[in-house]
Amino acid sequence: MPVLPVPLFGCLVLGFMFLKLVVDGRGRSFIALLLLQASLQSLIITLAQHYGLPWARLLQPITAAAIPVTAWIAFETSAVRRFSWSRHVPHALVPIFIAFCVVFARGPLDYVIPAAFFGYGCVILLGSSRGSDALPITRLSAGNVPALVWRVIGGSLIVSSFGDLAIIVAQIMGHGAWQPWIIVVSSTGMLLLLGGLSLSNSLMDPDPKEDAPVALKVVIDPEEDVKIMARLKALMEQQKLYLDPDLTLTQIARRLTLPVKSVSSAINRTTGENVSRYINELRVDVACEALKAGESVTSAMLSAGFNTKSNFNREFLRIKEASPSHWLRAQESRGG
Repeated sequence: MPVLPVPLFGCLVLGFMFLKLVVDGRGRSFIALLLLQASLQSLIITLAQHYGLPWARLLQPITAAAIPVTAWIAFETSAVRRFSWSRHVPHALVPIFIAFCVVFARGPLDYVIPAAFFGYGCVILLGSSRGSDALPITRLSAGNVPALVWRVIGGSLIVSSFGDLAIIVAQIMGHGAWQPWIIVVSSTGMLLLLGGLSLSNSLMDPDPKEDAPVALKVVIDPEEDVKIMARLKALMEQQKLYLDPDLTLTQIARRLTLPVKSVSSAINRTTGENVSRYINELRVDVACEALKAGESVTSAMLSAGFNTKSNFNREFLRIKEASPSHWLRAQESRGG
């Protein structure tokens, strides 16, 4: 009976996920590239571990080392800053160094590849743990979801780095035959996890045409905070940017011609909230007016700039201390 190897099944699933991003118009993003790499890596694992092809065994560590690099670039370009040749391309030296080791000195491979997964995983984990304000080009309507997703991705890279440790332990215990299974299970599980999380709409890449905010000196003067908040309030009242579900902190800073840090810090110090919560309070006020006007909860949610019901319900409950339907009934019982 024909048997479908587990990594090959993972290759097909990840390939389908990649095609979905292409159909959705996100095929040129680094998140799509991460999915494509994960799919090809599953195929290479199949050819190397199940069919013993020598060229696949040589290629497997090189393509594996490229995955954490792409994951980090995907994190940067979808959450922190736009792609920069000078900042991001030099990281291609990691898989290039692994290729050198494969050809000339295989000894360091057992240490360098786990170190790459562990190092990039830690960087992603730390970068995504600083709060939504540290991810200025993520959509504010997504709340803390992008940070949570990236923390899981960073954690999965760190966990994957211990795969080689498991192989060493198996060899010490005299179970060297377990090595292919450890590689298959750990690699396939990590790749499928990366693929599934990468499909999250909250990780949508920013508009590549969007300009970066002006790099001015960050202000910490309380009087300057008041001025920034006055400008921000006027901007929101005049242009109602908060109604755009794809609004980002970078877009707000660009409209104000201020650094991202100045805007987020002024909001933090003045309101005690982060930028996402500040914008969502404006959106909830709009939703309340829509509900009182007779719109359905879904219609009010969409017209206010929210694009997920879970985020809308969570923010509405936080701000109004009641669900939309309960809040509306309370308003009707009080006569408006």
